[in-house]
Amino acid sequence: MPHRIYVDGEWVQASGGTAIPVVNPATEEVFDEVPRGGVKDVARAVEAAAAALPAWSARPMEERAALCASVAAALQERAGELTEMIVDELGMPLKLTKAIQVGAPIRTFASMPQVAGEIAVEERLGGSVVHRDPIGVVGAITPWNYPLHQIAAKVAPALTAGCTVVLKPSEVTPLNAFVLADVLHEAGLPAGVFNLVSGTGPEAGEALAGHPQIDMVSFTGSTRAGRRVAELAAAGVKRTALELGGKSANVLLDDLDDAAFEDAVRKGVAACYLNSGQTCSALTRLLVPRDRLAEAGRIAADEAATSTVGDPRDPATRLGPLVSGLQRERVRDHLRSAVEDGATVLTGGPDAPDGLERGFYVRPTVLTGVAPESRVAQEEIFGPVLVILPYDGEDQAVEIANGTAYGLAAGVRGADPERAYRVARRLRAGQIRVNDGAHNGLAPFGGYKQSGYGREYGRFGLEEFLTTTSIQL
Repeated sequence: MPHRIYVDGEWVQASGGTAIPVVNPATEEVFDEVPRGGVKDVARAVEAAAAALPAWSARPMEERAALCASVAAALQERAGELTEMIVDELGMPLKLTKAIQVGAPIRTFASMPQVAGEIAVEERLGGSVVHRDPIGVVGAITPWNYPLHQIAAKVAPALTAGCTVVLKPSEVTPLNAFVLADVLHEAGLPAGVFNLVSGTGPEAGEALAGHPQIDMVSFTGSTRAGRRVAELAAAGVKRTALELGGKSANVLLDDLDDAAFEDAVRKGVAACYLNSGQTCSALTRLLVPRDRLAEAGRIAADEAATSTVGDPRDPATRLGPLVSGLQRERVRDHLRSAVEDGATVLTGGPDAPDGLERGFYVRPTVLTGVAPESRVAQEEIFGPVLVILPYDGEDQAVEIANGTAYGLAAGVRGADPERAYRVARRLRAGQIRVNDGAHNGLAPFGGYKQSGYGREYGRFGLEEFLTTTSIQL
């Protein structure tokens, strides 16, 4: 199955004939491969999706949503297989992979009947009837860090909305997408409604974003790649939804007592290190009152030391490897640059962890002694690197928190919930956690500024794939 692409309801050979190796980041060994789809393959897939659109979009939304719910059930039956596969592809520890990388996409597909019920597909407005119609053929380009989760965040609402889809998954962690394609096929999805073309961004991704029959591109990835997708889509005046990078701030207010402050710092380290720091919404800048900087550094370094790095199948492991040698070198380059710029390394650093000669591992790191405008405090590192920044007063905390090109996520912790909420409302970020607010899979997710535009999850995510028609009677 992974050695073919899925087009028009069939597993077919890609046109190129070459393959992309899939590497286990914990061992650095190739363990599988996927086709290197190109322009011809994308064209076939888009044509199939365009041909399938009229019949699929004519089905009632509740029927399409029910099919997505059945997909959730089928994915649950294959949860063990998917967990093992994503551990091999990505390197996230086994327990977290099962809960997040597999559990979250299942919940997304399962939520579609509820979400669809919140959408008014037709309403009367005076002498007009307003319809919410599917945008058309969607090109979905997804990242490697939460591979199936991000696929589900696009494919489930797009299908429910009545769109047809061509998916280009990340070539770094592509195998889970083939399992989803198999599940969709077995669920009885009509031919052409969902298509899968594996390949690289510069080849298959660019061909998809620029294809004239694509009506919308939904992309998750780096800001640099997002700019290119937007450029290609703009030539065809396509709708785009971009979920891009982040450099998110976690603001600890000055009214926390000692116990609450320590708890907030320790949880802040965890909020930075999830998935070995390979999370776009990771809270990578910890903002603390200046008179508590040394205290925060001591606590954070102590907590980082408990973040055991190692084999993702070892129950003692909290941080697995980074996804690739390229990603490891990018993180190490950031750390070397930070040290050259005068940063203080409280723990970690650019050297390889002891005893881990194989695998793309890095040390969990805590840095201080850097200016808010420094490279390490401004650029997305995408590794387990926490930067602690001091502030003088609430206004300066807000200024520093908002003082990057990004605006994806943020956190605020304070003893006074109302004050913490007021500070959160001053932050320019798409999703803000106040006092450890629980994650809500139906709440909208997306960013401000160079973190992109558009929203995913719940009703807001489904509405991204709808357009509006007004009929005057």
